Amino acid sequence: MRIGLFGGTFDPIHWGHLRSAEEVGETFSLDRIFFIPAAIPPHKRGQTATPARDRLQMVRLAVAGNPRFSVSTVEIARTGVSYSIDTIREFAAQKRRGDALFFIIGLDAFREIGSWKNFAELFPLCNFIVTSRPGSKERDPLRGTGVAVKRLFCYDLKQKNYRHRSGTRIYFIELTDIAISASEVRELVGKRKSIRYLVPSSVAKYIKRRGLYRGLRGSGSR
Repeated sequence: MRIGLFGGTFDPIHWGHLRSAEEVGETFSLDRIFFIPAAIPPHKRGQTATPARDRLQMVRLAVAGNPRFSVSTVEIARTGVSYSIDTIREFAAQKRRGDALFFIIGLDAFREIGSWKNFAELFPLCNFIVTSRPGSKERDPLRGTGVAVKRLFCYDLKQKNYRHRSGTRIYFIELTDIAISASEVRELVGKRKSIRYLVPSSVAKYIKRRGLYRGLRGSGSR
C-alpha cells in the first residue's frame, strides 16, 4: 500500500489542503492519505491555536466521503510538541511488507527541514512529496535547504528526482494554484465576512456553531 502522510495545524482545514491532497494522491497513486492534525506544531509554539478537538473535528468533516482520505489522531493523542520524526517513526513501525510511506510537505516548509528535530533520520523512513508554492515557479525542492540536507541526496537523471542512499526519494509536484490560507479564513470570520467556497460547507457550519475565530483579526499560519 502507498500511504501519504499530510500533517498540519489545519486551523481550519480549507479547500487548498483538500485539493492539494487530491492531486498528490492521484499523481502518485496513493491508496490512502492520512490527515494528521498537530497537537502543538514545533514552529508555532507560543501561538494560540484552536483547541485540538475542534481542529480534529473539522478535518473529519472535511474528508468525509472521500475513500482515499483518512484522519489520524497520532499527534493529538501523543500530546506535547508534534515532531514529525516521532510521527513518521510510528507509521514506519506499523507498515507492512510492501508498504511505502510518502510525507507530503509544502516547498517553504521543506526548505526549513534542516532545522527539524533529527531531520537526517526522516529520509530513510519515507519518501517526500514536495508541493509547489502558489505563485512560485521554483521547481528544485533542494534549493535553499542547506548543505546538511543536500549532501544526503544525489540527483537521478533518469527519473528526474532526488534519491537518498537508503533508496527513498524526494518528488516534486506542481499543484493547481489555489492561494487560500487558514489565516485568511480566520480573519474573514473575525470580520464577520463570508468564508463560502474557501472551506467545505460542513466546516463553515461547524465554525459558526462553535463560534470559532470570532475574536480574531488575522495573523498566524496557513
